[in-house]
Amino acid sequence: MTDPTARALRLLSLLQTYKFWSGEELAAQLEVSPRTLRRDVDRLRELGYAVDATTGANGGYRQAAGAHLPPLLLDDDEAVAIAVGLRAAAGASIEGIEDTSVRALAKLEQVLPDRLRRRVNAVHTNVSSMHWGVDTATVDANALAVLALACRDNEQVRFGYRRRDGDEAQRLVEPHNLVSAGRRWYLVAWDVRREDWRTFRLDRLDAPRLGGIRFRPRELPATNAAAFVAASIAAMPVPFEATIIATGPVAAVRSLVRHANAKVEAMNDTNCRVLIRSDSRPWLITVVALLATEFDVAVEEPADLLADVTRLGLRLRTVATRSAK
Repeated sequence: MTDPTARALRLLSLLQTYKFWSGEELAAQLEVSPRTLRRDVDRLRELGYAVDATTGANGGYRQAAGAHLPPLLLDDDEAVAIAVGLRAAAGASIEGIEDTSVRALAKLEQVLPDRLRRRVNAVHTNVSSMHWGVDTATVDANALAVLALACRDNEQVRFGYRRRDGDEAQRLVEPHNLVSAGRRWYLVAWDVRREDWRTFRLDRLDAPRLGGIRFRPRELPATNAAAFVAASIAAMPVPFEATIIATGPVAAVRSLVRHANAKVEAMNDTNCRVLIRSDSRPWLITVVALLATEFDVAVEEPADLLADVTRLGLRLRTVATRSAK
């Protein structure tokens, strides 16, 4: 590559891809000598890019964090991925992220070539998002950033936390990972004072701050953080539960109630037992009615749920009669 400007842009792109490059690797990528590489690095520094260099057998180059955010060089796939992500973030549950995402997306789409803009538009034209239920809880973007850094750097965090029952207390934790579940965010962490793993909803968390103490990561008692959160949610007490017997294949029954808090177990070759849990009695009845649209069902317990289902059936029959007139 003989054009110095094109070579400098290529060098910048490489430095932004990985944390560290050896001088030999960079020279080979650019097809230049080590001396020319050093001149190109100096040229980037003159333009304001912070590039650190180390000497010796293990020496090399990396782009360092400077006082200002430098321009980023993106390939086609990276540009499309960022544009799609920004459009999705515009409707996210992170407080203040909507306007910021829209502004960033406007800047990016202004410079996208037509072929990439068409790819981005194709994704959003043909993909729809569905939110089950109404959840207006939002997460503070700064809090999310503090927790993400603490997870990455294995640093303790302090914050105030409001439990489901309204009780509030200060917590000191060793953060493990963040989990996004629909419009809700969760922190999986080791609670230092309670000496146990805990799941914290970020919208109930107040003023997280780094504790300044590093820790050695512990082994999570689950396959991953998402599985731990799912198990924690399933173990939470709920005011309403029902057990339903459904006649149908396990896979088909599970698929039908996949958006509900339901556990499906096979009883035999033809019947399944469905345990439904909910914070709402009407939603419990709705899930039973949903099952009845595809399968023969019977209420096992509680006994008083049968009366509610019967009333719903009578109302639906009335609707059908009125509509037929």
